[in-house]
Amino acid sequence: MTTIVDRNGAGYDATREVWNARFDRRPAEIVRVEEPADVAFALRRASERGLDVCVKSGGHDYAGNSSTDGGLLIDLGQLRSIVVDPERRRAVVGPGATWAEVDAVTQEHGLATPGGTVSSVGVAGFTLGGGEGWLSRKHGCACDNLMAVEVVTASGDTVRVSEEENPDLLWGLRGGGGNFGVVTSLELALHPLDHDILSGQIIYPFDRAADLLVAYRDYFAGAPDEASCYPFVYRVPPLDVFPEEWHGDLVLAFVFAYMGPPADAEREADAFRGHDGMLLDGLERQSYVSLQTAFDAAMGKGSRWYTRAHYFDALTDGAIDALVANIEPLPGELTTVYFGPAGGAMGRRPVDATAYPHRTATHALHVFPGWTDASDDAEVMAWTRQVSDAVAPHANGGVYVNLLADDEVDRVPAAYGANLDRLTRLKAKWDPDNVFRTNHNIPPRP
Repeated sequence: MTTIVDRNGAGYDATREVWNARFDRRPAEIVRVEEPADVAFALRRASERGLDVCVKSGGHDYAGNSSTDGGLLIDLGQLRSIVVDPERRRAVVGPGATWAEVDAVTQEHGLATPGGTVSSVGVAGFTLGGGEGWLSRKHGCACDNLMAVEVVTASGDTVRVSEEENPDLLWGLRGGGGNFGVVTSLELALHPLDHDILSGQIIYPFDRAADLLVAYRDYFAGAPDEASCYPFVYRVPPLDVFPEEWHGDLVLAFVFAYMGPPADAEREADAFRGHDGMLLDGLERQSYVSLQTAFDAAMGKGSRWYTRAHYFDALTDGAIDALVANIEPLPGELTTVYFGPAGGAMGRRPVDATAYPHRTATHALHVFPGWTDASDDAEVMAWTRQVSDAVAPHANGGVYVNLLADDEVDRVPAAYGANLDRLTRLKAKWDPDNVFRTNHNIPPRP
């Protein structure tokens, strides 16, 4: 039986909550989905009542698009099944599942697929937006590993999508976000990963950042696909794992992981070790599951988050200098800024191979402040925009759709890039009335 929860119903508040505490939206109704037919029912109900439709799977998005004020929220959180076929190297996953759940099950078979670097992130939204993570340089984006989808369209029809069935829609779902329907099942390609990984943090004082970021850039000019490293800037938190005299200090931490043969890992890690001023070499061999959960504690539900992001065709000295010069005062107790390497398998596909268009980028930047006190909103968000504006002239204009903020409607076309025109025509075919618009929206155009 379909479950409908109104504002006075049991579980209403728990269901409408999203990860980003900046958003406290109150849907008129929530439909809890237990099977695809419930989605079709919810769409009809919304149409009859003139309500906007909002879809929530994991609820872990910066822009608050997983909830709505006054609309109808379709909650996919109960669709969490995960079925692994180790012979075919495939996993069929419900949209309510998180990467923690998927990683745990697939690793039982020595397999993995590119997932988020925070394991509480939902599989569906991450994958449909492109999906960049530790395995992406080796095996491509999450959307590149999306082999088949079950989706309920705006008309209420449940359709199978694959390279053989509705391939145009598969192309759009590989990076076009939730613009084309409500996904009720995803089939993902899996890859062998049956060994521990050398990973962890190598920490330096921030005054070494300019030179070390150049070294990072130069390393990735010829790095193997198996190598990944995110140079993080943050203030050392008051945790026992760090010496007390470091607490509050601004540092540059190379968060490194080598996904290839363990025998090669130490050699690749040496590119980030042993530079002048090194404070800590925290690399160790750990499971892929441990790596995937390393950031979970710092990005828990209930804090306030904001975002700015960029892509670079080349990480120039000017881009590095602009970031270093504008990083202070780094407000927000959970704030982090990081570069990330693109390229590898992500960059070897043509721009038009999938809706995700950012194939020419060599690096990305994410400025994501986190804080808890609403009275700090204006200060923290202004600082974020300042850093972003300083770096923007050195970027290529593109932005990862999953990292768009709620106040960046003007940047939505840049998220879809050269593929936007094709996406608008696809939208006109599958959702001509723009039912799915409470997102980073692609408007329909014949």
